[in-house]
Order: sequence, then C-alpha cells, then structure tokens
Amino acid sequence: MPNQKDGNGNTVRIEHDLLGDRQVPAAAYYGIQTVRALENFHITGVPIRQYPEMIQALAMVKLAAARANHDLGELDTEVFRAVETASQEIIGGKLHAQFQVDVIQGGAGTSVNMNANEVIANRALEIMGHRKGEYEYCDPHDHVNCSQSTNDVYPSALHIAIILANDELIVELRDLVQAYKMEQIVGILEDDE
Repeated sequence: MPNQKDGNGNTVRIEHDLLGDRQVPAAAYYGIQTVRALENFHITGVPIRQYPEMIQALAMVKLAAARANHDLGELDTEVFRAVETASQEIIGGKLHAQFQVDVIQGGAGTSVNMNANEVIANRALEIMGHRKGEYEYCDPHDHVNCSQSTNDVYPSALHIAIILANDELIVELRDLVQAYKMEQIVGILEDDE
C-alpha cells in the first residue's frame, strides 16, 4: 500500500494486525506493534534506546536465530542475507533511535522483542529493494522472529547486554582505581613537602 498523508499532513503508511489498521510514520523502521506499545505502555518514559547494549544484544540474538533458521532451510537466502545485514548494522550502532518502547513494559519483553523484529524487518526490506511495511517479502513475525519466543529472546538478550555493559563497567572501574591511586600519590607527595 502506498504511503499517504494523515490529518496533520504527515506521511504515514498503513499497517494491519489482528486489532485492525494503524498509521505508522512512513520514515519509521518500527511498525504497528511498536505503535501499539507506545500507546499502551507509558510507564517510565525511558525508551529502551537508552540502553544500547540491550539493543545490540537483541540484534545478536536475532542474527543467531536467522543463521540457524537459514541453515535449517526456514529462511531463504535473500531474506536471510538482508536480516543478517540489518542485524549487523544495529549491532554496529545504527537505527538505535527506532527502539522506542518503554524500558519497562507489559508482556515480559514482548513489545521490545516486536520493536526489534519490526526494525530489522523494515531495514531488511530496504536492503532487498522493497518499501517499509511490505511484509510479504520479509515479515517481522514469520521471518525475523522465526522459531523464537519472547520468553527465549528477551532473557537471552538481557544476559548478553549485561556482558556487553560489564566490559564498559570494567573500564570505568579501572579508571576510578587509577584516579584513586593518583590521589594517593599526590597526598603522599604533599605530606613529604
């Protein structure tokens, strides 16, 4: 379906789910499930994008699942390659602003998982030469989330995110230790004067 204008003159695309049609900003990589989560889960006001390690971890889980699904013949090569590239871009730091869902949301991570599925699917669609929302070519559920459950994806991503964040924490702790040692040295030198 071609993009259209909403009542305020914004360009939107129309997406459909079991609850009906919704307008999604045409430029957005997220889709209808993310729009619904944004409408329904105003809990902290802190979007998941403020935790880049979690976004990277979600993309890592999606990439691993896509590789396994391709090896098993569940994803054709064109879709797999596009999902792989999109996931690698997200791991590299791209499209993090598209992860809009509240960090605390209902469904034990379902909305965050769907946000990731939609962003990856829509980027994969672009890579394959299609428009965002043309899910018949790469679907957030059937392709990106193939053979997965939020109950597996979310905890796995959370564990990976903790490991990724831990590396940064170790660097910061080393800097703190170094600063403390320097402070001690300065104190000793001042005492000697």
